[in-house]
Amino acid sequence: MPIMGVSKFERLFRAAGSLDVDRDDIKRYGDFVNQKLHDLLLIAQATAKANSRDVIQSSDLPITKGLQESIHNFTKLDQEIETQPILAYLATRPPLDLALSEEVQERLPVIAGGLSVALARTFKIIDPHRRNPGAQEWERAFQIFDLLL
Repeated sequence: MPIMGVSKFERLFRAAGSLDVDRDDIKRYGDFVNQKLHDLLLIAQATAKANSRDVIQSSDLPITKGLQESIHNFTKLDQEIETQPILAYLATRPPLDLALSEEVQERLPVIAGGLSVALARTFKIIDPHRRNPGAQEWERAFQIFDLLL
């Protein structure tokens, strides 16, 4: 992640969850965003195929109420921080069997932002008093998201 991206990443987590993250957390964060976006897209692909379509549409994405709220919260935060270009950079994914619609491609950075807000708030639920999540908190957060997404 570019140097400018590191400071925006730190500001996003500070704003979303009163957390102090550092450069060591960036790889974990990038892995998290890519894996969860890929998981969402795999389910969206199955939905599109079940509906006999060869392009994944926005309505195929399994966006839950909680994730949608996190996306809205991210949008409000991002007006100040401007992380969408960085999230677009992070939102690389392995190829799928189906193509993504233009709308889905445009939504990926905002969805990644919503996942980021949800992740920051998950850390505060795991340990409300901890300001800098360690490896154990990251692993727990990953396990929680694997159960739910």
